[in-house]
Amino acid sequence: MNDDHTGVQEFFTARAADWDSRFPDDGPAFAAAVAELGLREGDHVLDAGCGTGRALTPLRAAVGPSGVVLGADLTRAMLQAAVRAGRDRDGRLLLADVTALPLRSESLAAVFGAGLVSHLPHPAENLRELGRVVRPGGSLALFHPIGRAALAARQGRRITPEDLRAEPRLRPLLAGAGWRMTSYVDEDDRFLVLAVREG
Repeated sequence: MNDDHTGVQEFFTARAADWDSRFPDDGPAFAAAVAELGLREGDHVLDAGCGTGRALTPLRAAVGPSGVVLGADLTRAMLQAAVRAGRDRDGRLLLADVTALPLRSESLAAVFGAGLVSHLPHPAENLRELGRVVRPGGSLALFHPIGRAALAARQGRRITPEDLRAEPRLRPLLAGAGWRMTSYVDEDDRFLVLAVREG
């Protein structure tokens, strides 16, 4: 993948208009994953690679009106779809590269990333950048509303041990970026990895 992310932008721009209608039943899975972040009233949280903003509503519910919810995405068309869906009412949308965030260090309680890891050009350093903006003890959730095997079957491919999201690959990758994995779930109906920012 090019560092300028052109391929990612082209892929998602072409799919932005009908993204939500292609996956209409994912809402409860997003809400359940957000609930596992353990957010509290007043927390500041980022949805990294927010796409059409499907996590913004449950994130807002978790942090309440005094909290801050940010949604950052590289693809303008996805953010425009989030606005059309009214999700900009639940969080501030940023046209931003999650590999170089325009946020202060240690300014967030948590980062939520749905379908994010496989699109990171340099996962080790990119996960370190996500860690930079989270305070020590803060949380990271890497989520997908479908497990690795089910997603591979949908895409007509097979999963391999080289898959970045395989636990033996992801755990040391996170550790090297300053995160301690606390939970790994890879089931047909969800993929969810939780990690804590080391001090």
